[in-house]
Amino acid sequence: MTFKSYFQFSKSQRSGIILLVLLCIIFQFAYFFIDFKTVTNNSKEKQEWLAFQTDIDSLKQIKRDYIPKIYPFNPNFITDFKGYKLGMSVAEIDRLLNFRKTNKYVNSVQDFQNVTKVSDSLLNTMSPYFKFPDWVNNKKEYKSNYIPFEKKKVKIIILDINLATKEDLIKVYGIGPALSDRILKLKDLLGGFVSMEQMNDVWGLSPEVIENLNKNFKVASLPKVKKVDINNASIKELMLFPYFKYALAKAIVTYRSMNGDFKENADLIKINGFPNDKINIIGLYLYF
Repeated sequence: MTFKSYFQFSKSQRSGIILLVLLCIIFQFAYFFIDFKTVTNNSKEKQEWLAFQTDIDSLKQIKRDYIPKIYPFNPNFITDFKGYKLGMSVAEIDRLLNFRKTNKYVNSVQDFQNVTKVSDSLLNTMSPYFKFPDWVNNKKEYKSNYIPFEKKKVKIIILDINLATKEDLIKVYGIGPALSDRILKLKDLLGGFVSMEQMNDVWGLSPEVIENLNKNFKVASLPKVKKVDINNASIKELMLFPYFKYALAKAIVTYRSMNGDFKENADLIKINGFPNDKINIIGLYLYF
């Protein structure tokens, strides 16, 4: 095959080559003379949005530049959130809260640092906002106006907890309407308290409040309660007793069906999950 044979085309091939060349020329002209850029959308809505862009940018800048104003406060009552916002660590906040739980107060900037162990730099930023009570700042004045008096010994009358009214309970320091209602509700559910230890079962009572209750109340005599028939009560009936939740009531019935009737308190200890520390109290509400 000679070199010349590569350039010999049929009539249809020549027509195709000519058409291809024309298309290339047309596309080249189109590329140079036609603007293919995306047409800018100048809709009315877009123009309105753009008009607000300056206002939006200024509001964002105001938010970035905003510095919250700190008002004077008593450092004894700093909450977790306030302490965090002021830059205190969790450990420093906990030291102050634990100190306050002992019913003590910090009465100076130095006291605050001694208790919390905050750094000098942080103390310098916080202390200008500390506001202590007037009697702390004017101890001499208050001391000069102090008139000593003889303390009278008040005789505490100890009442029967099962006869106590809501008004009687509220007189105890640390007991409010809500806590008194919880104590009376538990008493009604049980039919009466058999021990002052049961104050530990009232949700929300702190050890200090329980101590105050023990100073003012006692169980004068065992109440006549409607006892739970531990060997015949159903799961639903057992659950009516405050000390038996569903899981424990079910475990009691299951154990009873597999091992026979309970004969004494000691048999209940064999049940998985039974509150053994309350067995003596619970036993007074059970009928074997």
